[in-house]
Amino acid sequence: VAGKLLNLLVRISGARRVLEVGTLGGYSTIWLARAVGPGGRVVTIEAESDNAAIARASIDAAGVGDRVDIRVGRGVDVLPTLVGGFDLVFIDADKESNTIYLDWAAKLGHPGTVVVLDNIGREGEIVRDDSTDPKVVGTREGLRMLGEDPRFDATALQTVGAKGWDGFAIAVVV
Repeated sequence: VAGKLLNLLVRISGARRVLEVGTLGGYSTIWLARAVGPGGRVVTIEAESDNAAIARASIDAAGVGDRVDIRVGRGVDVLPTLVGGFDLVFIDADKESNTIYLDWAAKLGHPGTVVVLDNIGREGEIVRDDSTDPKVVGTREGLRMLGEDPRFDATALQTVGAKGWDGFAIAVVV
């Protein structure tokens, strides 16, 4: 998802507490932190300590380090340690765990929490029922969960760009 879109979604929704699953270099984290403003907070989870260190340097250099709490560890391990009340959750981590992350987004959110699930196109492979690629299967299961789980009202948007066929799903916790 483009950083500017995330920034707009935070501002449109009035989110003050944001959870990001999958920090990588901190690019989206910076956009999220700028959007929550000086009184807001972003908690971001990164599995790899080297990535977290790079992200920390980038986030601090962008001048929003005081708004960002980086938690190092696998999402499945870190999520149960968090206190709820998040207004927006951005999921951009290992696709095999999408349903776990979505479940925690509902648990740690509240009615009205915006949930964004990134990279749902998988180059168009999600429509192939015979795909055994764990990323495709995890993405498809995440989309199915958003469509069937009564905790969410959601839609998915396909995009075409440098990554080929991709996209994102956006949901609200009901």
